[in-house]
Amino acid sequence: MPQWLQWSLISAGAIAIIALLGFIRRQMTMLTENRRRQQKAEAFKAKRRQDIVDSIKVIAMAIEEDQVEYSEACLRIKGLLDHIAPELMEKSPFRVFLEVHEKLRHMPTHQARQDTEIRFVEKMDKERFEVEKRYADEIRRAATAIRNHRF
Repeated sequence: MPQWLQWSLISAGAIAIIALLGFIRRQMTMLTENRRRQQKAEAFKAKRRQDIVDSIKVIAMAIEEDQVEYSEACLRIKGLLDHIAPELMEKSPFRVFLEVHEKLRHMPTHQARQDTEIRFVEKMDKERFEVEKRYADEIRRAATAIRNHRF
């Protein structure tokens, strides 16, 4: 084999090795970056979940101390539970949050409530207060239970 062919093959091999090392390095960098992004996303999800749990517990404490209307608290807790533990609303005593939500979900809220005629709002408020009165004991028990629940 001629010497120039040997040197050509050695050079081609060295170039192939350098190219493969570059490719491997780029792949390692991409893997590291993907792992970092995934860890950041998981940390964000964990923090968001913990924030939701904290919100549920604060609302439950507000119920226990009569600092919030029960209907509003049930709607909020139901909305938060939908994100982290929807199956919990099918169990006693937490089922009351879903039941109250079902009874009140036809009522307008926020801007829609402000845009509604006053007599109709008063009629809805009367209905809402009746629902709150009917479920008051169950709501308080569920609030205590959910405040002590380990998510």
